[in-house]
Amino acid sequence: MNELNRLDQGSAPLKVVILGSGDRRPEILKAIDALRDDLEKQVTVVGEDLNYSANLDFKSADMAIVFGGDGSILRAARKMGTHQLPALGVNLGKLGFLADLQMEELFDALECIAAGKYEIIEHLMIRCQIFKGDELVVDEIGLNEVAIMGGPPFSIQEIDLYVDGEMATTYSCDGLIISTPVGSTAHNLSAGGPILRKNLQAFVISPISPHTLTVRPVVDGADRVYDMIVREPNKSTSAVMDGQLLTPLTAEYSVRVQRAPQVFKLVEISGQGYYRTLREKLGWAGEFNKDQ
Repeated sequence: MNELNRLDQGSAPLKVVILGSGDRRPEILKAIDALRDDLEKQVTVVGEDLNYSANLDFKSADMAIVFGGDGSILRAARKMGTHQLPALGVNLGKLGFLADLQMEELFDALECIAAGKYEIIEHLMIRCQIFKGDELVVDEIGLNEVAIMGGPPFSIQEIDLYVDGEMATTYSCDGLIISTPVGSTAHNLSAGGPILRKNLQAFVISPISPHTLTVRPVVDGADRVYDMIVREPNKSTSAVMDGQLLTPLTAEYSVRVQRAPQVFKLVEISGQGYYRTLREKLGWAGEFNKDQ
C-alpha cells in the first residue's frame, strides 16, 4: 500500500487542494460551498482552483480533492503537469470512472484515508509532441488519449503509423486513437477498442471506422514511441488530447506519442474494486453478490 505524503497518522490533518470545473458547471460551486465548513473540520485546505486558471504547484499539499466528473479529473491531471498530487475524485457528473465517490461518501472516505484504509494507484500518462518539420510546436501531457480526427469535408484519412521508427501500417479511417488504459473506457471504447485494466503499462491503438474490416485495435507496450503522419489531411484534420484541440494538422506535421515521465495518482478507498466500477458504470448484466 502506498501512503500519502503526510505526517504520521493521528498528527496534523491532511493538507488538500480543492479542484473542479466550476467555470463550466455552477452546481459544482454550490456543492463545495454547501460542505465547506464540514470539510474544513477534517482537512486543511491550502488552495483551490475552480476554473483551472491558477498555478497548481502546491508543494505543501498532500492531496487534491477533485469535484465534478471524469472531465474535471482530466483537466486536473493536465493542469497539475509535472507536480502530480494524489487525487480523490468526487462525482458530480454522469459516469464517474475516475471520480468514483459520491458526495455523501466523501467524509467517510476521508476517515478511511486518516485510518490508512486506502491505496494510491499510479496510472500511465501520455505525452504528445507535435513537430512541423524539425520544429517542436506542441508538447503536452494527458491522461486519456491522443487522437487524430478528421473533419469537413469528412473524407477518409490516410494515416501512417510508425512504432519505434519502424513503419507499422497505413490506416484508412476516419481517425486514429492512441489511448492509455485509463482512456480505454472513453473514446477508445466507443470506437470498438478493448478495455484495459487501469494500471496496465500499455497503449491501445484504435482506428475510427476503418475502411478495411480486418483492421482491428492493437494493444502494445507503453515503452514504445508511436509516430503518426497524415498523408493528405483535410483542412480541418486536427490532433486532439483528452477532448481538447492541440493543433490543426497539415502534411508537414508529425504527431509523436509516448509514455509521459509523470504518473497520475488516484486515491482508491478500500472496497472500490475495478470490476465493481465496470459493473456499475457500464451496466453489465448478470447476477453477482453485491457485497463482494
